[in-house]
Amino acid sequence: MTKYIPFILFTVFTNAAAQVMLKYGMMQLGALSFVGVNPILKILQIVFSPWVFLGLCTFVISMASHLYVLSKVDLSFAYPFLSLAYVAVAIFAYFVFREEVNAMRIVGIALICGGTFFIAQSGGTGHADPAVDAVDAVTSDTATHNS
Repeated sequence: MTKYIPFILFTVFTNAAAQVMLKYGMMQLGALSFVGVNPILKILQIVFSPWVFLGLCTFVISMASHLYVLSKVDLSFAYPFLSLAYVAVAIFAYFVFREEVNAMRIVGIALICGGTFFIAQSGGTGHADPAVDAVDAVTSDTATHNS
C-alpha cells in the first residue's frame, strides 16, 4: 500500500536519527569502562545522558510509527524498508562524523536501495482491520449455528 510509504519513511528516518543521536551521545561520554564503578549507576548515567536519552526517545517514536504501519500493510512489504535506515545512517555518518564511506559500502548501499525499490514496486496488499475480521468471523459462525 503505497499510501503508507510516508509513514514507513518516517519510521526509517527516525530510526536513523536515533542512531546518530546515540553515537553522538556515546562520543560525548567517551570510552566506556565499568572498572571500579557500580554497573547499574553507570548504565543509568549512560541512559540519562542528554543525547543518549534523546536517541532512545526517538527510537520509541520510530517504533510507534512502525507499529502503526504494521497495522496497515503486510510485514513483508513494510519491514524491508527499514534497511533504508542503513543508507541514511551511512550518509549521516559521512557528513556528521566524517566516517569513511568506501566503494564497498557504496555498492552495498546501492544494493539496499535497489532491493527496496523492487519491494516498493510490488505494492503491499494491505489487510483489513483484524477487529473487523474477528467480528465478521463470530457473526458468520453464529449465523451458521442458528440456522
